[in-house]
Amino acid sequence: MAGLTFDAGGLVALDRRDRKVLVLLARARETGSRITVPAAALAQATRQPERQALLARLIRQPTTDVVPLDRVDATSVGRVLAASETSDVVDAHVVICARRARQRIVTSEPGGLRRLDPTADLMLV
Repeated sequence: MAGLTFDAGGLVALDRRDRKVLVLLARARETGSRITVPAAALAQATRQPERQALLARLIRQPTTDVVPLDRVDATSVGRVLAASETSDVVDAHVVICARRARQRIVTSEPGGLRRLDPTADLMLV
């Protein structure tokens, strides 16, 4: 795996100082692995940015890529949603980003992600 992609649940777990997430990020830092944060997941997890210091620190790291939901990804998201007959745009963008980067997805709610991509490599936190 080339790193980790975070969904909103994974980002919330970071904010809650979940030990598993902190260990994953420490290992990623030690190995120079990339961290991907889809912008839609970031928007879903951000509630009080002035109080979310760990999240703010993560997205400022040089090894973190915050991926916008641009025209190309929006089209890919639509295709994934149509194929899975689901409607969660944020989860679909997480799946698209993780596939492209060949990364494991850090999540607290695997159900929707599994419906979108049964083969996704998920790390439950």
